Formats: sequence, structure tokens, C-alpha cells
Amino acid sequence: MSLVAPATVWKVSGESRTEAPDLVAVEEPLEIRLGFGPANDRQQRPVSVTMRTPGHDEELAMGFLFTEGIIQQRTDIVSCRHCVQDSQKEGNVLRVELHPSVVVDWARLERNTFTSSSCGLCGKATIEAVMALTPGPIQADFSVKPTTLHALPGRVRETQRAFAYTGGLHAAALFDADGKLLLIREDIGRHNALDKLIGAAFWQNWLPLSQFGVFLSGRIGVELVQKSWLAGVPFLAAVGAPSSLAVQMAQEAGMTLAGFVRDERFNLYSEPERVDEQVVREISAT
Repeated sequence: MSLVAPATVWKVSGESRTEAPDLVAVEEPLEIRLGFGPANDRQQRPVSVTMRTPGHDEELAMGFLFTEGIIQQRTDIVSCRHCVQDSQKEGNVLRVELHPSVVVDWARLERNTFTSSSCGLCGKATIEAVMALTPGPIQADFSVKPTTLHALPGRVRETQRAFAYTGGLHAAALFDADGKLLLIREDIGRHNALDKLIGAAFWQNWLPLSQFGVFLSGRIGVELVQKSWLAGVPFLAAVGAPSSLAVQMAQEAGMTLAGFVRDERFNLYSEPERVDEQVVREISAT
């Protein structure tokens, strides 16, 4: 399924206007439905609708369900497939069949809508809600060199073919201590790209991701820290800036948070010891 779609644009430069063909990122809704309950009394219920770029939909669903605390392991899923009901929804409805032993706490799920930065009183409650789903602060022997982080934006950009055409897709990449990229997923939504990445790792039994870092192509909101924490990620880096609540949650998680990773520089907001201090000192001295 294509990540891009053709479009006609009128390019304006100074006083002139020129018609030209162009490409834009595809955006379509995905409805995630759950099949659940005992074998003799199966039920179906929609759990989420998200605007996403089609592709890796199963991974998106699994990443979402894992970071919402609905599934914990591969055996919790019996099947994951697209539903075809009518031509209007073809390919945009995904049904995930849960194992009969999986009990869905619908009341908790409905309460677990993490508030945005527009709420000035919800920070502590948001963090406490996430902590209730995690085993606590991340303990991981993972560190990187500054040069490894400096190289990540370029390496990730080289793999983003759809971004090169449209400039409209976010990326989430999984990297090891040497900066090797193991997985990369793209989507028009930042949180969807990360859900796809976590879903892919979930399906390969890589969780928790205690020996890896995640690199994001945009800014860092609290929901991205939350998802990374639940996946056990010790190091989260991004091209953009983090929000205040993202920094606060990263500190509670024991996660290293690096922002503005571009142009041979970056800022560390928490757990700076995971960046090789001796190398940093040597760079600073030159």
C-alpha cells in the first residue's frame, strides 16, 4: 500500500505561478476493533479510531494495544486482520481477536486517555497512571557516544523514502548502542509511527527494549515517553523539543531524554550518564 498520493500543486515564486505534479502523504482513518470474551460468547467492540498512513496496520494495532495495557504477550492475540464491510471502509477497519483468557478492563481503558499540555493540573495524575502499568523506573545498562547520536538524523533520513517525496511523514527508529538501525516505521502521526515500531518489536518478542534506543523525527510529547516507558526503552532521542511533562515523565521513568538532536548537537534532559561522559569531555576540550 502506497504511503504517498499524487496531487497537483501551483508553485508560487515571487510574482509567477506554475502548475506542477506533486506527491503528498496519504492519511486515512483506521478503526481498531477487539474480538474478546470466552470461546462460546465472543463479542466485538471498537476501541480506537486513529488517522494514520496505511501500512503496517497490524503493528500499529499491536503497539497501541500493548502501550494501553490491553495485551502483554504474543499469545494474547489469536488473529489480526482487516475487515471488509463496504467499499467505503475497505482496508480501514482492523479486527484483533484476543485470546479468551484476556480480560479487558474497559473502565480503565476509558479513563486512560492521557491529557494534553493544555491541562495544568493533570501532570502528576498522568504520570501516576502510567506508573501503574509499568514495573517501575527503567534499569538498563545502555549507553551511546555523542557521535552515535549526531549520526542518527542523517541515517534515519536516508531510509525515509516517502518523506523525501512528501516532507509529511514522521519516523520512529530503533537503534542499538553502535547506532545501527534495526527497525524504522513511518506515519503521518508521530504516535502512530512509534506504535508501529513498538508493535513490530512486540511481535518479534523483543520487549522490553532495554538494550536499544528510539529516535523520533519530530518533537517529544508526553504520550511518546509513555509508550517508550511501557516498552522498556532506556534512551529516547528526537530531532525536536520535549514538552515539560515529557521531561517530568522521563525523569520518573529513569529514561534518558535527548532533544534537538541535529546539526552536531543535542540537549540532555534526564539521565545524562547514558551518554559517554569521557567522550563528551574530550569533545568539549577540543
